[in-house]
Amino acid sequence: MTTHTRHTTSAKQQWAQGLTVFAAVLLMLAGVLDIFRGIMGIAEDDVFVTTRNYVFQFDLTGWGWIHLILGAIAVVVSMGLFQGAMWARVAGITIAGLIVIANFLSLPYYPVWSVVMIAFSGFVIWALCVGGRDESRTFGAPGNG
Repeated sequence: MTTHTRHTTSAKQQWAQGLTVFAAVLLMLAGVLDIFRGIMGIAEDDVFVTTRNYVFQFDLTGWGWIHLILGAIAVVVSMGLFQGAMWARVAGITIAGLIVIANFLSLPYYPVWSVVMIAFSGFVIWALCVGGRDESRTFGAPGNG
């Protein structure tokens, strides 16, 4: 194996690890923000917009519980991502997708916050999908050079 191949492998592994940490931090932030949003919804805070004739209209308390639960799961999964657990990578993509769906469906209640949460979750999904490849199996493993 050449020095160039080792350097490229190391750079790719560092990039993948960096993306995983990025995803973990963003998922932690999204989870904490979703917990806050859930608490505000359960308390029926006045920051939410009231809409009429919305197809996915739930009671504000119902949306609050949905966001609180998703946020709590996101925080737990992000801790697993910091540990480098494979289950957390799969769960992170799943929970970020569910956060996107929940925020899309509750868009009329708090539009700006929903768009920010959708963007955060989109970056989490991107980072976990792009940074999830184990480059050491392809490059740098004995016999693969």
